[in-house]
Amino acid sequence: MKKLWNKYKQVIAYLFWGVLTTVIDIAVALVLYHLLPNMDVFWNTLIAWIASVLFAFFTNRKWVFESQATNAKEYISEMISFFLGRLASLILEEIILIVGVNIVSENNFDLLKIFGQIIVIIFNYFWSKFVVFVNHKSK
Repeated sequence: MKKLWNKYKQVIAYLFWGVLTTVIDIAVALVLYHLLPNMDVFWNTLIAWIASVLFAFFTNRKWVFESQATNAKEYISEMISFFLGRLASLILEEIILIVGVNIVSENNFDLLKIFGQIIVIIFNYFWSKFVVFVNHKSK
């Protein structure tokens, strides 16, 4: 059992914090919706996205990929790269949904959304692992 845990610890941690990131996104959006019901949906979604990506950055940095960044330059580089990757995955999901709805059908939006999220989760994991949270001590 311990061998399995050690083998999949990073993926399990990534999925755990990812679920909490989703909860943060939804919670922020709902709180904003109820506190500021006249707020435009775009701004509501953007603020919730920023809050959830910030949460994801700090949790992924510390508990998933155990970043070894030791100075401000490395830390800021990680943060910028993380946000750019998440922005890219947001655009990727939008493309999947737009193309999917136009080619497949609007009636399959739920399946397209699930498919898009699976692709985004995989993209975000590999982006974080191989681009953002590299082992700075080995450079």
